[in-house]
Amino acid sequence: MAVEESVHHHTDMLPLTAETRGTAAGRGRLVGRRILIMGGGQQSEGLDDPPVGNGRAMAVLFAREGASVAVADIDAASAEETAELVRQEGAAVTVQVGDAAEEADVAAIIAATETDLGGIDGLVLNVGIGAGFLLAGTTVKQWDHVMAVNVRSQFLGCKLGLAAMGDGGSIVMIGSVASREVLPYPVYGASKAALESLVRQSAVEGAPRVRTNLVLPGLMDTALGRTASAANPGRARVRIPARRQGTAWDVAYASLFLLSDEASYITGQSLIVDGGLTIGPRA
Repeated sequence: MAVEESVHHHTDMLPLTAETRGTAAGRGRLVGRRILIMGGGQQSEGLDDPPVGNGRAMAVLFAREGASVAVADIDAASAEETAELVRQEGAAVTVQVGDAAEEADVAAIIAATETDLGGIDGLVLNVGIGAGFLLAGTTVKQWDHVMAVNVRSQFLGCKLGLAAMGDGGSIVMIGSVASREVLPYPVYGASKAALESLVRQSAVEGAPRVRTNLVLPGLMDTALGRTASAANPGRARVRIPARRQGTAWDVAYASLFLLSDEASYITGQSLIVDGGLTIGPRA
């Protein structure tokens, strides 16, 4: 698949930048860094030509910026597809397979990455699912499963990641503005809200060696986003001040900043990447 992807947008929006389109040249911002991305593959969600997802965009961008990359995912084939795009950027890459919500798997992924790349300087936790509709339409089984995947995986990443990284390390958690909104998916929102507490805990325990920050994307034009819009057509009609949905590249560049030395004095923070969605008028 091509790394340049389409984005849903209004006709009165500004032209997309090369960064938002994923075509900008690298600037050497991660030279020498070794980055592990948990959730570096992506699912097509049944789409014939899905836009690039957050994990895949990050892997390609970090490679372009000079990093060695470990792509970890529960889907081996998808992780390998991402790895091939990383190789095309001329970067070293390793593929790790496992369940981010299982402690033994996370420990094994981190250990293998340390062996393959010689250490870990950065860790991105990009794992999340959704289930249920409204409180009445969400089962206990769905609640427990989403919480296990969305919160436990991030907890394990922070716990084991802090222990694995040395001075100057950085953890970037990927959440959602659903943590601050009322949506018809209560367990998804609750699981994302938990990350705003976890990021502060990890930042304090990791200081001063390792920084931890959280990225909160808004409405994104990803395969999962398009599936959500198909299930809830009102999603695509939400008014966004930027006049477009975000791309995975927007999330990738925010994460790049937080992983880089440019953000060396930033920790425990939640960075909203939503085109003004959470502050703009809804009608």
